[in-house]
Amino acid sequence: MAVNAKKIAVYALVVFALYVIITDPAKAADYVQIGFEGISDAAKAVGDFMTWVAHGGKS
Repeated sequence: MAVNAKKIAVYALVVFALYVIITDPAKAADYVQIGFEGISDAAKAVGDFMTWVAHGGKS
């Protein structure tokens, strides 16, 4: 049962993404840019934290 729900959710997400891309490509590009900026910011934060840990947790 859970596998079917997961398949339906993935299918719905793909259909929604295609709908957004087809109806408003500029807005879809903005969404992708926002997503990549979020991933970049998260990776930078993890890197800063690891650098802080490597220096013994000193400011």
